[in-house]
This record gives sequence, structure tokens and C-alpha cells, in this order.
Amino acid sequence: MSDFLKLVGEQLRTIRLAKGMSQEEVAEKTGKIGFSKGRISNIENGQSNITLSTLEILMKALEISPDELFNFQQLSGITDIEEKNLMLSIHHSLLRERNLNEVKYVMRVTKEFLDTIDAETKKNNTK
Repeated sequence: MSDFLKLVGEQLRTIRLAKGMSQEEVAEKTGKIGFSKGRISNIENGQSNITLSTLEILMKALEISPDELFNFQQLSGITDIEEKNLMLSIHHSLLRERNLNEVKYVMRVTKEFLDTIDAETKKNNTK
């Protein structure tokens, strides 16, 4: 499935866990027969191409608004995201909202940061 589906699924999982809810609880809270723990799992793993109606049902079950769902800045600290492409999608999403000068600044700082890490790694490897 697409990186966007994975991103939305990961955000839904993050919100659910932050609220202390299980997948079963979310499924029950939807009040819909077609929702099961398995379906919630597939959505969270980005394996299910859901409709906007389904997304709305899940948002109501989690008691969140669209801006909470699509605020991907919250994902930046999650340690269990292992796929580099997903992390890059999140980064891209964050930068897309910024003006060009801010994006250039982030690029400069990122390059300086990575250069510092590389220099430190090289220094440690020569010891």
C-alpha cells in the first residue's frame, strides 16, 4: 500500500495508544458491525485502503478532529517507526507547510548536524 496509508495508519495507532485504547475497544466504539480488531489492525498497518466515511467513523470512535489526525508532527518522536521511507514522508509533510526560507534553514541545519555526526564518527573510528 501507499506511504500515505501507512502514515495515516501509524497516526491512528499513535492516537489510539495515547488514549490507552485497544484495537478491540476502538472497533466496539465505532458501533459498526463491520469493524473488528483485525480491520483496525489492517488500517493501522496501512494494509487497507479506507474511505473517508471509514476514516470519519474512526475519528469519532477516537474522539479526535481532522487536524489532530493529520498533525504528523506528533509522530516525529515515535521509536517504532522503522521504515525510512515513512520517516521521510513525515519529514516531507512537515516541511511542505513551511515557507522556502524555513525549508532552506532546515536543510542547512540538517547538513551541519549530519556533517558533525560524520566527523565525530570518523574521529572515533581513527582512535
